[in-house]
Amino acid sequence: MYHKEKSLQIKNSASALYNNLGVLRIAPKQLTYFTVVHANVVNMVSASWDGLNYSHRQLQSKEPNVATSTSLIMQAAFCALPSRDLLVVTSQKGIQIYESDGSIMVYWHALETPETPTETAVFARGISAVWENYICVGVSSGAILVFDIPSKGSNITLSEVLEEHNESITDMAPECSGSQECIANLVTADDGGNLCLWKSGEEFQVLNKIPGFEYVMSCSSVKLWKGTVVAGYGSGQIRLYEAVTGILHAEVNAHARWIYSLDIAPFSGLLLSAAEDSLVRVWHLSMTPETNTVEVAHLHNECVTDTQICGAKFCDGDGYAFAVTGYDLSEIIRYVQP
Repeated sequence: MYHKEKSLQIKNSASALYNNLGVLRIAPKQLTYFTVVHANVVNMVSASWDGLNYSHRQLQSKEPNVATSTSLIMQAAFCALPSRDLLVVTSQKGIQIYESDGSIMVYWHALETPETPTETAVFARGISAVWENYICVGVSSGAILVFDIPSKGSNITLSEVLEEHNESITDMAPECSGSQECIANLVTADDGGNLCLWKSGEEFQVLNKIPGFEYVMSCSSVKLWKGTVVAGYGSGQIRLYEAVTGILHAEVNAHARWIYSLDIAPFSGLLLSAAEDSLVRVWHLSMTPETNTVEVAHLHNECVTDTQICGAKFCDGDGYAFAVTGYDLSEIIRYVQP
């Protein structure tokens, strides 16, 4: 179903972080941007679709009044809003928002750090564009910061702080199907495996909370598609819930080790899962409107030998191609359908 394509080289190897791969397709320029985090640096690669042109850029973590920050970056993710695309970088010190090509930093938000060192780490992690003009970012306290994004320029404002989670945010995702019928349009996940469903707007409303398992297991990656939550856990399981009711539709023992990344191709319903067990799996999700259920079928496997996979993303909305990163690998491995 897929075959391996030429890999993209990156300047530094990938850190062992959840969801450590960003992909943004720029159709008018026939380019795809990729980002991979290494320690306090974001490696960016711009690749032309014909495979002939590549350019590299590195973004450093920033903090006020320091020339070179050693603050570790936790995540880099592209946020595609109707009016503009932005790149959001989160670290132990704050949140940096760049133009999508990484050329200009348009906003910096410092995290509140305790004056005296504490046992609990401070960091931001979990990034999502929501609705038409919001970007949400999670922090280690469990809070979610909602930023109001203008259609151009740098007049970005912190419009709201959502406080429903009690543990560090791990991941979040918008409703990716584009359907206006779905009530919930944001899902957030935390280190305790708890999920919250939100309806965005002038004030965000929490619609539902789905608790974690009896035994604590982190939800490392989460997606929302056609009103269905797809959540990946440290147990290697994938769970599918109905967003608004929290009804469990399916539970799949997908991987033998910790899941690091999930992605959905919204137009085809293909689901990508990647884990520490060196496997990337492709599944197909199908909705049955009459019974209001979701079915999962396994379609394809790729084994990246001796690699702890930490990022996996489709490169387009149909799932025609996908890319993978692995801990300590200085390349982005790509697979494409023949």
